[in-house]
Amino acid sequence: MPRLQADADTTLWVGVTESLGFRGRRHCKAAIRMLLSQANTAMGAPERPGSGMAAWAMSQAAPLLMRRAAGRVLVWVWKADPELVVVMAQVQEATSQMRVARAMMPMEYDDTASFRSPYLGVGEKLEMPLPPDPRTPPFATYTWDTGTHFVTVTAVCPDRERFGTVIGSVDDLARTVRIVDDLAVGQAPGVLRIEPGGNGGPA
Repeated sequence: MPRLQADADTTLWVGVTESLGFRGRRHCKAAIRMLLSQANTAMGAPERPGSGMAAWAMSQAAPLLMRRAAGRVLVWVWKADPELVVVMAQVQEATSQMRVARAMMPMEYDDTASFRSPYLGVGEKLEMPLPPDPRTPPFATYTWDTGTHFVTVTAVCPDRERFGTVIGSVDDLARTVRIVDDLAVGQAPGVLRIEPGGNGGPA
């Protein structure tokens, strides 16, 4: 199964999946609380009094679970303010069910723009600073279809006024995400790879 790597600017981002210490758990808790809040509002459910405790409990296990995902999921939060934005990158097998689900997404998800990555080629970016549902926080998604897998980067920011101040840094982070294939026994590491979306001609 392919894994993800990225070169996050450590002056701006804290990798939630890279630390099991107190600082890492504090940032992980902020990220999970934000994701839980988004899930609750999307389903029309009010935030429950125990959701803070649930976020804390999940934050204790999440780094280990993410590590067990073997690099298929990476999460970062904004270093200066962990509550401001959370970014998650993941790689998933492009099954027929996933392709059908993507084809059936609401019309507003069709308003995408091309987004080039030096590693993954040309993908799609959907930026929603003002989602139609006021309960939904601003977000941006970046998607690449490699043919066998989908690579997605999702950024969620609960502050509509500050969303525009961080989206450029999210773009920069998304451009560093890449796939690292696990080599099979006897497979040589010096394999020439052609950049997706390229013309294949000489440099």
